[in-house]
Amino acid sequence: MLTGHQTWVFANTPVIIATGTVGGPFEANGNIANDFDLLHEDMWLKQDSFEKAQQALMEEACQMAIKKSKIEKEQVEFFISGDLINQITPSSFAAKTIGIPYLGIFNACATSMESLALSAMIINAKGANYILSGTSSHNAAAEKQYRYPTEYGGQKPPTAQWTVTGAGCALLAQHGQGPVVTSATIGKIVDMEMTDPFNMGGAMAPAAVNTIETHLKERNIAPSYYDYIITGDLGHIGREVSLDLLQKRGVTIHEDQYVDCGLTIYREGQPVLAGASGPACSAIVTYGHFLNLMKKGEIKRILVVATGALHSPLSIQQNDPIPCIAHAVSIEAGSDVS
Repeated sequence: MLTGHQTWVFANTPVIIATGTVGGPFEANGNIANDFDLLHEDMWLKQDSFEKAQQALMEEACQMAIKKSKIEKEQVEFFISGDLINQITPSSFAAKTIGIPYLGIFNACATSMESLALSAMIINAKGANYILSGTSSHNAAAEKQYRYPTEYGGQKPPTAQWTVTGAGCALLAQHGQGPVVTSATIGKIVDMEMTDPFNMGGAMAPAAVNTIETHLKERNIAPSYYDYIITGDLGHIGREVSLDLLQKRGVTIHEDQYVDCGLTIYREGQPVLAGASGPACSAIVTYGHFLNLMKKGEIKRILVVATGALHSPLSIQQNDPIPCIAHAVSIEAGSDVS
Protein backbone atom coordinates (compact mmCIF):
# COMPACT_ATOMS: atom_id res chain seq x y z
CA MET A 1 0.00 0.00 0.00
CA LEU A 2 1.28 3.47 -0.89
CA THR A 3 1.18 5.90 2.01
CA GLY A 4 1.74 9.50 0.97
CA HIS A 5 3.87 10.01 -2.12
CA GLN A 6 7.02 8.04 -1.28
CA THR A 7 6.29 5.32 1.29
CA TRP A 8 5.23 1.71 0.79
CA VAL A 9 3.67 -0.13 3.74
CA PHE A 10 3.93 -3.89 3.37
CA ALA A 11 0.77 -5.47 4.75
CA ASN A 12 1.98 -8.99 3.92
CA THR A 13 5.21 -8.46 5.93
CA PRO A 14 7.99 -9.96 3.79
CA VAL A 15 10.35 -12.00 5.96
CA ILE A 16 14.15 -11.94 5.98
CA ILE A 17 14.68 -15.66 6.45
CA ALA A 18 18.48 -15.60 6.08
CA THR A 19 21.41 -13.27 5.50
CA GLY A 20 25.00 -13.60 4.32
CA THR A 21 27.85 -11.23 5.20
CA VAL A 22 31.44 -11.46 3.98
CA GLY A 23 34.39 -9.14 4.60
CA GLY A 24 38.08 -8.59 3.99
CA PRO A 25 41.14 -8.37 6.25
CA PHE A 26 40.55 -4.74 7.29
CA GLU A 27 37.00 -5.64 8.34
CA ALA A 28 38.32 -8.66 10.24
CA ASN A 29 40.17 -6.22 12.52
CA GLY A 30 37.12 -4.02 12.91
CA ASN A 31 34.46 -3.44 15.53
CA ILE A 32 31.90 -6.06 14.46
CA ALA A 33 34.08 -8.92 13.22
CA ASN A 34 31.97 -11.46 15.12
CA ASP A 35 28.90 -10.49 13.07
CA PHE A 36 30.38 -11.70 9.77
CA ASP A 37 29.68 -15.12 8.33
CA LEU A 38 33.03 -15.21 6.54
CA LEU A 39 36.20 -13.09 6.68
CA HIS A 40 39.15 -13.19 4.30
CA GLU A 41 42.82 -12.66 5.07
CA ASP A 42 43.65 -11.58 1.51
CA MET A 43 42.28 -8.52 -0.33
CA TRP A 44 42.71 -10.40 -3.64
CA LEU A 45 40.64 -13.46 -2.61
CA LYS A 46 43.00 -15.46 -4.86
CA GLN A 47 41.72 -13.53 -7.88
CA ASP A 48 43.79 -11.64 -10.46
CA SER A 49 41.94 -8.31 -10.08
CA PHE A 50 40.17 -6.43 -7.31
CA GLU A 51 36.98 -6.33 -9.39
CA LYS A 52 36.97 -10.14 -9.60
CA ALA A 53 37.60 -10.27 -5.87
CA GLN A 54 34.50 -8.12 -5.36
CA GLN A 55 32.52 -10.47 -7.56
CA ALA A 56 33.67 -13.38 -5.39
CA LEU A 57 32.54 -11.55 -2.24
CA MET A 58 29.04 -11.13 -3.69
CA GLU A 59 28.88 -14.76 -4.75
CA GLU A 60 29.91 -15.93 -1.28
CA ALA A 61 27.35 -13.74 0.50
CA CYS A 62 24.55 -15.07 -1.72
CA GLN A 63 25.67 -18.66 -1.29
CA MET A 64 25.87 -18.17 2.47
CA ALA A 65 22.33 -16.78 2.70
CA ILE A 66 20.90 -19.65 0.65
CA LYS A 67 22.79 -22.23 2.71
CA LYS A 68 21.56 -20.75 6.00
CA SER A 69 17.97 -20.61 4.73
CA LYS A 70 17.91 -24.34 4.03
CA ILE A 71 15.99 -23.85 0.77
CA GLU A 72 17.27 -24.87 -2.63
CA LYS A 73 18.84 -22.26 -4.91
CA GLU A 74 16.31 -23.22 -7.61
CA GLN A 75 13.51 -21.93 -5.36
CA VAL A 76 14.85 -18.35 -5.51
CA GLU A 77 13.08 -16.47 -8.30
CA PHE A 78 15.10 -13.24 -8.47
CA PHE A 79 18.44 -11.71 -7.51
CA ILE A 80 18.46 -7.90 -7.12
CA SER A 81 21.87 -6.29 -6.77
CA GLY A 82 24.20 -3.50 -7.81
CA ASP A 83 27.50 -1.89 -6.83
CA LEU A 84 29.84 1.05 -7.49
CA ILE A 85 31.94 -0.31 -10.33
CA ASN A 86 31.31 0.76 -13.94
CA GLN A 87 28.28 -1.03 -15.40
CA ILE A 88 27.89 -2.89 -12.04
CA THR A 89 30.04 -5.71 -13.44
CA PRO A 90 30.80 -7.43 -10.09
CA SER A 91 27.05 -7.86 -9.48
CA SER A 92 26.30 -8.88 -13.06
CA PHE A 93 29.15 -11.38 -13.23
CA ALA A 94 28.10 -12.77 -9.82
CA ALA A 95 24.57 -13.18 -11.19
CA LYS A 96 26.00 -15.25 -14.02
CA THR A 97 27.69 -17.58 -11.53
CA ILE A 98 24.69 -17.80 -9.22
CA GLY A 99 22.33 -18.52 -12.11
CA ILE A 100 19.23 -16.77 -10.71
CA PRO A 101 17.12 -14.32 -12.79
CA TYR A 102 18.70 -10.95 -12.20
CA LEU A 103 17.70 -7.30 -11.84
CA GLY A 104 20.73 -5.01 -11.81
CA ILE A 105 20.38 -1.62 -10.10
CA PHE A 106 22.58 1.36 -9.26
CA ASN A 107 22.18 3.84 -6.44
CA ALA A 108 25.78 3.96 -5.24
CA CYS A 109 25.94 3.42 -1.46
CA ALA A 110 22.13 3.53 -1.22
CA THR A 111 21.91 0.32 -3.27
CA SER A 112 21.54 -1.89 -0.18
CA MET A 113 18.19 -0.44 0.85
CA GLU A 114 17.02 0.18 -2.72
CA SER A 115 17.43 -3.54 -3.44
CA LEU A 116 15.76 -4.50 -0.15
CA ALA A 117 12.82 -2.14 -0.76
CA LEU A 118 12.26 -3.47 -4.29
CA SER A 119 12.54 -7.07 -3.11
CA ALA A 120 10.03 -6.45 -0.32
CA MET A 121 7.63 -4.76 -2.74
CA ILE A 122 7.72 -7.72 -5.12
CA ILE A 123 7.32 -10.25 -2.29
CA ASN A 124 4.49 -8.22 -0.74
CA ALA A 125 2.66 -8.17 -4.09
CA LYS A 126 3.17 -11.96 -4.38
CA GLY A 127 5.34 -11.52 -7.44
CA ALA A 128 7.82 -14.03 -6.04
CA ASN A 129 8.26 -16.44 -3.17
CA TYR A 130 11.97 -15.88 -2.60
CA ILE A 131 14.29 -13.02 -3.62
CA LEU A 132 17.99 -12.49 -2.95
CA SER A 133 18.79 -8.84 -2.27
CA GLY A 134 22.31 -7.53 -1.77
CA THR A 135 25.30 -5.46 -2.73
CA SER A 136 29.09 -5.36 -2.48
CA SER A 137 32.12 -3.08 -2.58
CA HIS A 138 35.90 -3.38 -2.57
CA ASN A 139 38.22 -0.71 -1.24
CA ALA A 140 40.91 -1.09 -3.90
CA ALA A 141 38.46 -1.37 -6.80
CA ALA A 142 36.58 1.78 -5.74
CA GLU A 143 39.81 3.71 -5.14
CA LYS A 144 41.06 2.80 -8.61
CA GLN A 145 37.86 3.96 -10.30
CA TYR A 146 36.91 7.05 -8.31
CA ARG A 147 40.19 8.40 -7.00
CA TYR A 148 43.73 7.01 -7.47
CA PRO A 149 44.98 3.41 -7.35
CA THR A 150 46.08 2.52 -3.83
CA GLU A 151 49.65 2.04 -5.06
CA TYR A 152 49.76 5.73 -5.98
CA GLY A 153 49.77 6.65 -2.30
CA GLY A 154 47.73 9.84 -2.74
CA GLN A 155 46.94 11.74 0.45
CA LYS A 156 43.34 12.33 1.51
CA PRO A 157 41.73 15.09 3.57
CA PRO A 158 40.10 14.35 6.97
CA THR A 159 36.65 14.48 5.32
CA ALA A 160 37.37 11.40 3.16
CA GLN A 161 35.98 7.97 4.00
CA TRP A 162 37.19 4.37 3.69
CA THR A 163 35.36 2.07 1.27
CA VAL A 164 34.38 -1.23 2.89
CA THR A 165 35.59 -4.48 1.34
CA GLY A 166 32.75 -6.97 1.61
CA ALA A 167 29.26 -8.01 0.61
CA GLY A 168 25.93 -8.30 2.35
CA CYS A 169 22.88 -10.24 1.18
CA ALA A 170 19.36 -10.88 2.51
CA LEU A 171 16.99 -13.63 1.40
CA LEU A 172 13.37 -12.47 1.53
CA ALA A 173 10.37 -14.77 1.55
CA GLN A 174 6.59 -14.64 1.74
CA HIS A 175 6.59 -17.02 4.71
CA GLY A 176 9.08 -18.12 7.31
CA GLN A 177 10.84 -17.10 10.49
CA GLY A 178 12.89 -13.95 10.94
CA PRO A 179 12.73 -10.14 10.98
CA VAL A 180 10.05 -8.60 8.78
CA VAL A 181 10.19 -5.64 6.42
CA THR A 182 7.27 -3.38 7.29
CA SER A 183 7.73 -0.30 5.09
CA ALA A 184 10.08 1.56 2.77
CA THR A 185 10.43 5.21 1.84
CA ILE A 186 11.94 5.88 -1.59
CA GLY A 187 14.13 8.97 -1.56
CA LYS A 188 14.29 11.95 -3.86
CA ILE A 189 17.45 13.38 -5.40
CA VAL A 190 18.84 16.14 -3.18
CA ASP A 191 21.56 18.31 -4.72
CA MET A 192 23.23 20.91 -2.52
CA GLU A 193 25.65 21.94 -5.31
CA MET A 194 28.61 20.33 -3.54
CA THR A 195 31.45 19.28 -5.83
CA ASP A 196 34.05 17.80 -3.44
CA PRO A 197 34.25 14.00 -3.92
CA PHE A 198 36.28 13.78 -0.70
CA ASN A 199 33.34 14.95 1.42
CA MET A 200 30.64 12.40 0.72
CA GLY A 201 29.20 12.55 4.23
CA GLY A 202 28.51 16.27 3.98
CA ALA A 203 27.02 15.88 0.50
CA MET A 204 24.70 13.00 1.47
CA ALA A 205 23.49 14.34 4.84
CA PRO A 206 20.64 16.51 3.40
CA ALA A 207 19.31 13.53 1.42
CA ALA A 208 19.22 11.43 4.60
CA VAL A 209 17.38 14.20 6.43
CA ASN A 210 14.84 14.57 3.62
CA THR A 211 14.05 10.85 3.60
CA ILE A 212 13.87 10.50 7.38
CA GLU A 213 11.54 13.48 7.65
CA THR A 214 9.35 12.13 4.83
CA HIS A 215 9.21 8.64 6.32
CA LEU A 216 8.14 9.85 9.76
CA LYS A 217 5.52 12.19 8.29
CA GLU A 218 4.02 9.72 5.84
CA ARG A 219 3.86 6.92 8.43
CA ASN A 220 2.63 9.37 11.08
CA ILE A 221 5.11 8.12 13.67
CA ALA A 222 7.66 9.73 15.99
CA PRO A 223 11.37 8.91 15.89
CA SER A 224 10.91 7.11 19.23
CA TYR A 225 8.97 4.39 17.37
CA TYR A 226 12.37 2.94 16.42
CA ASP A 227 15.07 1.63 18.70
CA TYR A 228 17.61 2.91 16.19
CA ILE A 229 17.52 5.14 13.14
CA ILE A 230 20.56 3.95 11.20
CA THR A 231 22.17 5.93 8.40
CA GLY A 232 24.30 4.19 5.81
CA ASP A 233 27.65 5.89 5.58
CA LEU A 234 27.50 9.52 6.59
CA GLY A 235 30.56 9.19 8.81
CA HIS A 236 31.46 11.71 11.51
CA ILE A 237 30.88 14.79 9.38
CA GLY A 238 27.64 13.72 7.71
CA ARG A 239 26.18 12.50 10.99
CA GLU A 240 26.79 15.84 12.70
CA VAL A 241 25.45 17.80 9.72
CA SER A 242 22.31 15.65 9.50
CA LEU A 243 21.61 15.87 13.25
CA ASP A 244 21.85 19.65 13.02
CA LEU A 245 19.53 19.76 10.00
CA LEU A 246 17.01 17.44 11.66
CA GLN A 247 16.94 19.64 14.76
CA LYS A 248 16.38 22.74 12.64
CA ARG A 249 13.42 21.00 10.97
CA GLY A 250 11.89 20.08 14.31
CA VAL A 251 12.77 16.37 14.17
CA THR A 252 14.24 15.36 17.52
CA ILE A 253 16.29 12.18 17.49
CA HIS A 254 18.32 11.27 20.55
CA GLU A 255 22.03 11.00 19.77
CA ASP A 256 22.25 7.46 21.19
CA GLN A 257 19.34 6.42 18.96
CA TYR A 258 20.89 7.88 15.80
CA VAL A 259 23.72 5.63 14.61
CA ASP A 260 25.73 5.32 11.42
CA CYS A 261 26.97 2.15 9.75
CA GLY A 262 30.11 3.99 8.68
CA LEU A 263 30.92 4.62 12.35
CA THR A 264 29.96 1.12 13.49
CA ILE A 265 31.91 -1.27 11.30
CA TYR A 266 35.45 -0.22 12.29
CA ARG A 267 37.04 0.13 15.70
CA GLU A 268 38.62 3.18 17.25
CA GLY A 269 42.09 3.73 15.87
CA GLN A 270 41.63 2.22 12.43
CA PRO A 271 42.77 4.82 9.85
CA VAL A 272 39.41 5.46 8.18
CA LEU A 273 39.43 9.28 8.51
CA ALA A 274 35.76 10.38 8.65
CA GLY A 275 34.40 6.82 8.69
CA ALA A 276 33.45 3.97 6.38
CA SER A 277 31.56 4.06 3.08
CA GLY A 278 30.67 1.85 0.12
CA PRO A 279 27.50 -0.10 -0.72
CA ALA A 280 28.66 -3.02 1.44
CA CYS A 281 28.91 -0.79 4.51
CA SER A 282 25.18 -0.50 5.24
CA ALA A 283 24.46 -4.00 3.91
CA ILE A 284 26.97 -5.71 6.20
CA VAL A 285 26.20 -3.67 9.31
CA THR A 286 22.44 -4.12 8.84
CA TYR A 287 22.34 -7.77 7.81
CA GLY A 288 25.08 -8.75 10.22
CA HIS A 289 25.29 -6.60 13.33
CA PHE A 290 21.83 -5.09 13.75
CA LEU A 291 19.79 -8.11 12.66
CA ASN A 292 21.85 -10.21 15.08
CA LEU A 293 20.85 -7.80 17.85
CA MET A 294 17.24 -8.13 16.74
CA LYS A 295 17.40 -11.92 16.73
CA LYS A 296 18.80 -11.82 20.28
CA GLY A 297 15.82 -9.72 21.37
CA GLU A 298 17.93 -6.65 22.22
CA ILE A 299 16.12 -4.41 19.70
CA LYS A 300 12.69 -4.63 18.07
CA ARG A 301 12.48 -1.91 15.40
CA ILE A 302 15.06 -0.21 13.18
CA LEU A 303 14.89 2.24 10.31
CA VAL A 304 17.85 1.82 7.95
CA VAL A 305 18.52 4.89 5.78
CA ALA A 306 21.14 4.04 3.15
CA THR A 307 22.70 7.08 1.50
CA GLY A 308 24.26 7.36 -1.95
CA ALA A 309 26.27 9.94 -3.89
CA LEU A 310 25.31 9.59 -7.56
CA HIS A 311 28.36 11.13 -9.21
CA SER A 312 30.83 9.56 -11.61
CA PRO A 313 34.53 10.19 -12.30
CA LEU A 314 33.50 12.03 -15.47
CA SER A 315 30.94 14.26 -13.75
CA ILE A 316 33.52 15.23 -11.12
CA GLN A 317 36.09 16.03 -13.83
CA GLN A 318 33.49 18.30 -15.43
CA ASN A 319 32.94 19.98 -12.06
CA ASP A 320 29.28 18.96 -11.88
CA PRO A 321 27.61 18.99 -8.45
CA ILE A 322 27.02 15.71 -6.63
CA PRO A 323 23.36 14.57 -6.61
CA CYS A 324 22.56 12.44 -3.57
CA ILE A 325 19.79 10.12 -2.48
CA ALA A 326 18.66 8.11 0.57
CA HIS A 327 16.27 5.17 0.79
CA ALA A 328 14.77 4.09 4.14
CA VAL A 329 13.55 0.61 5.05
CA SER A 330 11.94 -0.30 8.37
CA ILE A 331 12.70 -3.74 9.76
CA GLU A 332 10.95 -5.15 12.80
CA ALA A 333 11.32 -8.27 14.90
CA GLY A 334 9.01 -10.98 13.64
CA SER A 335 8.19 -14.61 14.19
CA ASP A 336 6.73 -17.30 11.95
CA VAL A 337 4.74 -15.59 9.16
CA SER A 338 2.18 -17.90 7.57
